[in-house]
Amino acid sequence: MTGVVEVVITASDPDWLAAFTRRLVDDRLAACGQQIAAIRSIYRWDGAVQDDPEARVALHTRADLVDRIVERANTEHPYDVPCVLALPIVAGNPAYLDWVRAETTLA
Repeated sequence: MTGVVEVVITASDPDWLAAFTRRLVDDRLAACGQQIAAIRSIYRWDGAVQDDPEARVALHTRADLVDRIVERANTEHPYDVPCVLALPIVAGNPAYLDWVRAETTLA
């Protein structure tokens, strides 16, 4: 394993999500975030099926930082239960993976 993960986060407001991503990068919790401004989410919430526009970001970071990102999302995200999923990166460009590790910190 590489020790690097992709963390997916969704939100209803693309501008909020971009600002949240910037804060995570500024704080070195993520090396970068690649945002898709328009996705469609269909899900069950409060007993009813919802169909809503959302934005999605894929953050590249160290696996060891996921708990801190989840904590930040639980504190700052406007949703009661924000979607935060960490997907393992099993392989990739070694230079890119080194860059992700260099741009993130455990401190």
